[in-house]
Amino acid sequence: MTSERVLQSSIIKELERQYPEAVVLKIDSPYIQGFPDLLFLQNNFWAALEVKRARNAVRQPNQKYWVDKLDLLSFSRFIYPSNLGKVFDELEEALGWSIVRR
Repeated sequence: MTSERVLQSSIIKELERQYPEAVVLKIDSPYIQGFPDLLFLQNNFWAALEVKRARNAVRQPNQKYWVDKLDLLSFSRFIYPSNLGKVFDELEEALGWSIVRR
């Protein structure tokens, strides 16, 4: 099974490949417990992604809270190998809506 760190790196690279004008940040701070791992910024849109090695991987306290809260504000998902394509499709769709609302 791929480590979470390796998976994060591959997701960052893929986001940067698909969206070269975007900024992708790895959030590595204990400041807010459970805050998602990655922040994606492009134009007037942002997304937060919590990377997991597998769908059934252990979630830390507050991770679901933050993913749900941030999804209400913009876009946030748990992302793992078996849903990568789905999340990238949803992200692309959300970006399209963001551009239309501009």
